[in-house]
Amino acid sequence: MRVLITRPEREATTLATALAERGHVPVIAPLFHLEILRPPADFATDMFECQAVLLSSANGARAFAEATEQRGKPVLAVGDTTASTAEGLGFASVTSAAGDGNALADLVRRRLDPKAGPLLHVSGVDIAQDFAESLAPDGFEVRRVPLYEAREAAELPDSARAALQARALDAAMFFSPRASALFARLVQEAGLAGSLSNVTALAISPAALEPLSALPFKATVAALRPTRQSVLDEFDRLPVAAPVAGPTAGVEGPSIMSDTPSSSGTIAPPAEPSVTPPPLQVRRGLGLAGAFVTGVVASCLVLAGALVTLPYWPADIRALWQGQGAAVAPPTPAIDLQQLRQDAAAVANASIDAVRRDLGARLDDLEKRLRATSAAIAERSGGSGSAGPDPAIADLRGKVEALEGRVAGASTPAPAPAPTQPPAAIADQEKELATLRLEMATLRNTLQTIDQSVTVQRDQTRLLAEAVDKARGEATARSAGEQKAMSTARASAIIGIAARLSAAVGSGVPFATDLALLTPLAQGDAKLGESTAALQAYAQTGVASRPALVAEFPAVAKAALADDLADDSFGERLLGKVRGLISLRRVGDDVEGDGTEAKLARAEAALDAGDLAKAVALVKSLPPQTSKATAGWLSRAEAHLAAKQAADQISAQAVTLLGSAK
Repeated sequence: MRVLITRPEREATTLATALAERGHVPVIAPLFHLEILRPPADFATDMFECQAVLLSSANGARAFAEATEQRGKPVLAVGDTTASTAEGLGFASVTSAAGDGNALADLVRRRLDPKAGPLLHVSGVDIAQDFAESLAPDGFEVRRVPLYEAREAAELPDSARAALQARALDAAMFFSPRASALFARLVQEAGLAGSLSNVTALAISPAALEPLSALPFKATVAALRPTRQSVLDEFDRLPVAAPVAGPTAGVEGPSIMSDTPSSSGTIAPPAEPSVTPPPLQVRRGLGLAGAFVTGVVASCLVLAGALVTLPYWPADIRALWQGQGAAVAPPTPAIDLQQLRQDAAAVANASIDAVRRDLGARLDDLEKRLRATSAAIAERSGGSGSAGPDPAIADLRGKVEALEGRVAGASTPAPAPAPTQPPAAIADQEKELATLRLEMATLRNTLQTIDQSVTVQRDQTRLLAEAVDKARGEATARSAGEQKAMSTARASAIIGIAARLSAAVGSGVPFATDLALLTPLAQGDAKLGESTAALQAYAQTGVASRPALVAEFPAVAKAALADDLADDSFGERLLGKVRGLISLRRVGDDVEGDGTEAKLARAEAALDAGDLAKAVALVKSLPPQTSKATAGWLSRAEAHLAAKQAADQISAQAVTLLGSAK
């Protein structure tokens, strides 16, 4: 069945997929265009103060996700579709009321305490229910924040207009009273209300069905529960009748559905059957049988041409020819929409050209036969020896001229006086002319039928192209949103891990577990990979903390100063040992000079100020004889600096990724 979907594009695509899985053909005709609004200035304050968020639509969930990065607030959703949308957007605590606005209000009364704080209702500009009024008697404070607006279409979408004009719809779905009222107004303005006589209207509730009462639907059905699944269940209960013949022979008409009695449905009276005019009877010549055979032959030629070229048609057009219309398959990069239109147009034009050439040749042959007959009549009339032209022959010549000029609807000739020629010859000529006239009329009707079929095919191709365009745009938007959400989540996770790594480096504990969490997130990122590899050498044991390095430095400085003052003599070595145990040295960053004592003093001051890198640089500049005393401390300090630098680089890269994702 062909089903009209009036929901906004995002919801329409999801519903179209569900209908396609059931073997039906959706016609997407959004009556509203959604626009996401900027949150108000006090939105952050309302978010902080509220105890829970109320979502009365899936669009509200999407707008809420665009307005904030917070996902921890409890969310109460009006139905399962809204709840699943919120969960898919990352909200951690979502509860579904599985009903309408009244069910959501009841869920608030059961689950929440008015004293725990206000509620935040995220909605559109236009709302069906004001929760601030319905929950005020129970002591709840509800703050409504409109974050999106559904703008009405100015006229009936082209897809709906074309489907109604072609009478190619079997059902139409409506999900709000506002959408039903807008559809009723637009379809009446377009003058297409009469095309709804074979269409069944399915609404999400009796309230959504009420604005459609003035339209001549075949049947109207309201869902038992105000959910999308309930609407689909009602749709599945609609029986499908076999296709019936259309108004023109050889053209398959739209499928006609029957409906079962329902407490919420209203059955319209069936359309009156069309009356076929009696065929023209001809006593001799080709007659009706010849006309029928001629029409069949012409139709077979068209069908044969279509079947021969069918393997070369695009896959979408072949599926449409075979009656397997697809809803909106997710577009792939291989689909070339421009080529699809060109191929469909080329096939249709080739078929028309072939038929026109064949019919043109037949008309030329008929015209030649008519001219020959006219010449024979003229010869007989000229050789009769009568004083003037015979009135019957003159009238017959007028018929021939009318046929040659292809003037349709020629008036029936008035009875003529008795001819002077043999009555049998005149009667045979009249019969032959009548036969030729009938054959020409049949050929013209066949050509008109083919033109109508091609027009319908072009309309269906255009509808398919529009559906592909909309599906491609929806898939692109969905892919961009999902990519953005994934990038944001990845960057946030890296920032958290980098913070843990920095804490581990600062405290001197191992960080192998945290680094293992970072490894899969760093795949495909060269900078993160280098930083991860730099930390890998210290992950199992950790690095010395800065306080530990500061605490070790005085002993290292004593040993280094003693080694610097000692020479190779036994006395100096002994004196160096004593100085290593007890020594006096200057401290502070104001000690001048390039001696060992001055550098050690400035290094210790840098350590106390938190500048480990400066201290390491001063220690590394000491004379070679001090290396034995400072080697171990330098190794631990440089490991600390390398690990700290790698952790800082990871944090910086994560912040960059988070900024790019937003």
